Amino acid sequence: MGADFGRSRGTESKFSQWLRRRPKSQHSEVGDTAREALLLAVAEAGMPISPAAHPVGYRCSCERIGCPTPARHPISFAWQTQSTTDRAQIERWARSQPQANFITATGMIHDVLDVPLTAGKQALERLLAADIDVGPVAVSGDDRMLFFTATRGTPEDEDEWWPCELDCHPETMDEHPGMRWHCRGSYVLLPPAMLPGELDVHWVRGPENPLPDPLTLLETLTDACAQYADTADQSDLDHDSVAWPLSR
Repeated sequence: MGADFGRSRGTESKFSQWLRRRPKSQHSEVGDTAREALLLAVAEAGMPISPAAHPVGYRCSCERIGCPTPARHPISFAWQTQSTTDRAQIERWARSQPQANFITATGMIHDVLDVPLTAGKQALERLLAADIDVGPVAVSGDDRMLFFTATRGTPEDEDEWWPCELDCHPETMDEHPGMRWHCRGSYVLLPPAMLPGELDVHWVRGPENPLPDPLTLLETLTDACAQYADTADQSDLDHDSVAWPLSR
């Protein structure tokens, strides 16, 4: 695809522009009003949100020693019931907690397909080139890309629920390497958000894009993840083949 794909529509695609230059942090660059507008746009798209921790230097605002997910977790243990799309409540949170990140609870209105950043870039390019409808997409930190989709709903058969950590179980490793499907009982950090180490979470495609059926993206994302895993495995082998003689 690349620039030619964008020019065929009269202007260079936003994705091609993003490939050449990472967008600036939306959390650090926008003012309070713009930040609030971004959060309200998510709520207007039907995705419930609630406050999350934020970075304090390289630590987490929760002040837990050794916090395993600094600045990436909800503030309240009741985040599932607390999450809302109510405009007035979101405005109160945003104004009273100006440094807070926000999470969005998945599995009610939307799911999120969470993939390695390299695989996500490749998949997004292929999806757009194939004229497949892609919904909101965000980059989280320097290693993950989030594809927001419609939820799978509530299957009558409980066994039809897929786990949020598809890559964490031996039976799913080969089929979905590196992919996590955030559905019921899960959440993701929402743009604009700041992370320790001057990293951030930002939109590549905003919440104004309609949520697609996850199954329309799954094959392309899975293929990209498999290619990414193969490349990573080969890189490890190449590294070992060079490092081993030197270590003897």
